[in-house]
Amino acid sequence: MEPEPTRSSPPSPSDPEERIGIVAIDVGGRPVEIDGLDGLEIAVRDPDLRFWLDLANTRPGTVARVSGILGLHPLVTENITERHQRAKAERLDGSIHLVMFALAYEGEVVPSEIDFVLSDRSLLSVHDDGWDPRSTPQLRRGADGLLAQGPDYLLYAMADAIVDGYFPVLDRLTDEIDELQDQVIERTSSWTLQRLFVLKRELIALRRATSPTREIFNQLTNRELGLIKPEHVIYFRDVYDHLIRVTDELDNYRELVSGTLDVYLTSVNNNLSLIMKRLTGATVVLAGIGAVAGIFGMSEAGLAFSGGEAIGFWVVAIATVVVAAGVALFLRRIDWI
Repeated sequence: MEPEPTRSSPPSPSDPEERIGIVAIDVGGRPVEIDGLDGLEIAVRDPDLRFWLDLANTRPGTVARVSGILGLHPLVTENITERHQRAKAERLDGSIHLVMFALAYEGEVVPSEIDFVLSDRSLLSVHDDGWDPRSTPQLRRGADGLLAQGPDYLLYAMADAIVDGYFPVLDRLTDEIDELQDQVIERTSSWTLQRLFVLKRELIALRRATSPTREIFNQLTNRELGLIKPEHVIYFRDVYDHLIRVTDELDNYRELVSGTLDVYLTSVNNNLSLIMKRLTGATVVLAGIGAVAGIFGMSEAGLAFSGGEAIGFWVVAIATVVVAAGVALFLRRIDWI
């Protein structure tokens, strides 16, 4: 695919570089060289050619021009330009607009929206730098052979690559959940609680991204949206099976996180109960001494220090200390202090 700079509007220095890739083949599966969007505008008139357009970091003007060349519905153009879409599939004017999300793990899960528009002779993909179809195992040998089997087969290959990318993210989440479980058991902290809540929100967001995608491929395999060749339905069904596994794993992870959160709260309550027991034990010991001291009064303290106190004072004082020590040993044995 050949990159071509946009001509629609001057880019900001902080904007990522726009890239436009065009792959075309004839009826014999031979590559056809196309010189940018100007050449594409001429080539689409040839009914024997098939196309794949890949737009990365594209700007609204470029999307509008490509939509005009391919004859896309204005709603599709608007949705691609806005980018903030949910996972969905809808058919408009003989094309299917498919929205999926690629996932990456960068300390937290980072989703990246990918728009596909499938028609009889072309496939349009729009994404940002978070995902590069040419780096996936399915397209490392080039897109010509895949496109020769039809734009729908090329769509399958890229969708399969996206779904395959979910599993390394799930593995990283598994490791993080295991680590948090160990931390909850060994030592609770506010950071652990905060990370549990963050992880729970991430799993909910992942469920929202993957669950509609599963329904999308269910529609594609049931031929509700059309444009999928009968011999290629089985491939989309394979992706659908993978998505069922992904959503099931996410449900299991949500249960694990909820269970870990329950263990955390239980540990905090147990620690609080332990502290209360120890405070109660100390109160029992000190209350006994205080009660005896209160009976005799502080006025006896002066005589005790001057040696003028009777022997009975010392008997009571020593007995009080001994009894308090005995109570403390008993409370220590039952793990109250």
